[in-house]
Amino acid sequence: MFEASLNRICQSRFTIQVSVIPTMDASSSCPQWKYDVFLSFRGEDTRNSFAAHLYDALCRRGINTFIDDSKLRRGQVISPSLSAAMENSMFSIIVLSKKYASSGWCLEELVKILESKTGMEERVLPIFYNVDPSDIRKQKGEFGKAFNRLVKNLKGEKMERVKIWRKALTQVANIAGEDSQNSQCFCLGWVAAAISYQAKPSILANVVACGSY
Repeated sequence: MFEASLNRICQSRFTIQVSVIPTMDASSSCPQWKYDVFLSFRGEDTRNSFAAHLYDALCRRGINTFIDDSKLRRGQVISPSLSAAMENSMFSIIVLSKKYASSGWCLEELVKILESKTGMEERVLPIFYNVDPSDIRKQKGEFGKAFNRLVKNLKGEKMERVKIWRKALTQVANIAGEDSQNSQCFCLGWVAAAISYQAKPSILANVVACGSY
């Protein structure tokens, strides 16, 4: 019933790009996840806006969400604890904003998320926050400019990561995701409801009421 309702909403005037995440059998043999969701985002773009609202929407539904709140990150090496959080999260939500690719850290996070979810791409939900998926896929537009500025400042061995980053960006852009440009409030509610339906099947998941963001 919920999937049917969700599909009707998806076909409404919002015309979003995402399809319902396939239902998983809770009784099937699967890892014991430490977190329901790992949330990846570019702090400079969305820490105090969209990402904060999304985190709040997930938490209000009882979704155990890991969020890296480190404002100061040094280098591009993902710590073992952060890597473990990605691997032990049932779902990964990636908020792809215009400046996401200006951060080597975010790009390494993206690579690690996709590696940890190999064969489980349905558990990766990209949110295209004021950016077109084709710009991410081809690294063009404002998104491409941010990426190229990062690449321009790389030296030595770090240049070897560029090809890997490009592949990851193309891969994530090809995953059905949510477009926040349709309606930020609807996007927040839909994502929280869809994840809730999958991660907490015992909870009746109704699309959350829109607040004033």
